[in-house]
Amino acid sequence: METDIEIAQSSKMMLIEKIAAKIGISENKLEHFGKYKAKVTIDKKSSEPKGKLILVTAINPIPAGEGKTTTSVGLGDALQKIGKKTAIALREPSLGPVFGLKGGAAGGGYAQVVPMEDLNLHFTGDIHAIGAANNLVAAMVDNHIYQGNELKIDPRRVTWRRAIDMNDRQLRSVISGIGAQANGMPREDGFDITVASEVMAVLCLSNSIDEMKQKLRNCIVGYTFDNNPVSIGDLKAEGAVAALLKDALKPNLVQTLENTPVFVHGGPFANIAHGCNSLLATKTALAHADYVVTEAGFGADLGAEKFLDIKCRMGGLKPNAVVIVATVRALKMHGGVSKQDLNEENLEALEKGIPNLLKHVENIENVFGLNAVVAINTFPKDTEQELRLLKDTCFEKNISVIQSDVWEKGSEGGVALAEKVAAICERPSQLTFAYDLSDTIEEKIEKIVQKIYGGSSTEWTSKARKTAAKLTALGYGNLPVCMAKTQYSLSDQAAKIGRPKDFKVNIRELSISAGAGFIVVLTGNIMRMPGLPKKPAAEQIDISREGKITGLF
Repeated sequence: METDIEIAQSSKMMLIEKIAAKIGISENKLEHFGKYKAKVTIDKKSSEPKGKLILVTAINPIPAGEGKTTTSVGLGDALQKIGKKTAIALREPSLGPVFGLKGGAAGGGYAQVVPMEDLNLHFTGDIHAIGAANNLVAAMVDNHIYQGNELKIDPRRVTWRRAIDMNDRQLRSVISGIGAQANGMPREDGFDITVASEVMAVLCLSNSIDEMKQKLRNCIVGYTFDNNPVSIGDLKAEGAVAALLKDALKPNLVQTLENTPVFVHGGPFANIAHGCNSLLATKTALAHADYVVTEAGFGADLGAEKFLDIKCRMGGLKPNAVVIVATVRALKMHGGVSKQDLNEENLEALEKGIPNLLKHVENIENVFGLNAVVAINTFPKDTEQELRLLKDTCFEKNISVIQSDVWEKGSEGGVALAEKVAAICERPSQLTFAYDLSDTIEEKIEKIVQKIYGGSSTEWTSKARKTAAKLTALGYGNLPVCMAKTQYSLSDQAAKIGRPKDFKVNIRELSISAGAGFIVVLTGNIMRMPGLPKKPAAEQIDISREGKITGLF
């Protein structure tokens, strides 16, 4: 079989105005980026949800991922194939993973979003704009201190970090402003990857320019010598920052290999940030299509929890169905098989790993009250015995399960899944949340750890305890919490595979994203700036004399 990029490069794309017409978006609403990409101009009427929302999530992944985007794309194509007016809503890929370990976010095989190279590289420049907006704030903070510091910002308590859309561990902690006096006030500084920035979260959770400006105005950049918060609004910077983001706020429209419309917009990481595409993209898709497939990053313990507890709560959304992607390979790894042995049949390991899947199903159905189906994303080395064991276990537990072959067969391999999902969308469900906003910060975190992760309790650092008390005193105790932890385990330790029990989650640090509207909780050893692996994907990527990109996948 051809590589992903070879399949993508040989596809026949439709002009973007024809893709838009499929879901009733007129050409005068499009701002073209060439023939096959466009931004969609938004007005209130065009972003009022009407269609049915399908959330795609997954088990805890292995490092290469579980094919969640592939399944999302294939399901969207399959729904279109069975006659449903369909759109897909996904996040934009970050350059960090593209050049690092995980790769891009355009799907794979015959279930891809195109133009794939554009999507995985600079696309329409949204993430660059978000990085520039973030760094404008950083520059204005340091300039304010240098120019006399009227707001009395304590240089030791600046919390706003710079951003770059690349995995670069060297920039996690830096000293800035050194050298001559004209270079500014020397202080400890650092970079986060752009997709983990609060500006990204603000853009993804805003419904309009006015709302985005208000959220930006509320973002806290640091504290004064008297321990009072200082905001972007105090710096009078929200207007300039919003100006940099005016085009980035508009959703991007592209297509799949089978010409299904796809909104690709916003890209927060799910293990660090809230992990969902923008509210505007999701609502625009729901306003124009009868069925909308969207995804939440990583496993259901991270992306789906934040999608439901943060995005749905803020945006007034409710999924009509949830698809939980699982693979035989990942479940065998959760059962103790090493990465190099995943191609060998191992029913014992698979049986040991299946409880990881069962926990995610329990969370979606019992904690959140939604109707779910398990999609088994197949790989060529999966054996009939392994697939049968996984299906039989689901049947015994009264769990809906469908085999998905969209990577190899495109929409044809997802017809059964599409029919099952369409049927589930007609069943009643009632979304409940993992915690109440009236709960204390500590109670919210404890409920997520116990209900969603299956842990026994939490262990707090003294710093985290003090921050929780301060945030409560400042009036932020009623905000939702955004948990940052490893994606590889239900716990905060990547090595605890499967369905660990009786574990404690270390609550290391809390920070406020007052503009985005949530409290970020750092657990374990999670960081906001990833590093490149020993053999980064960048080593394989090249471009020919004719401008053809190779090695991207």
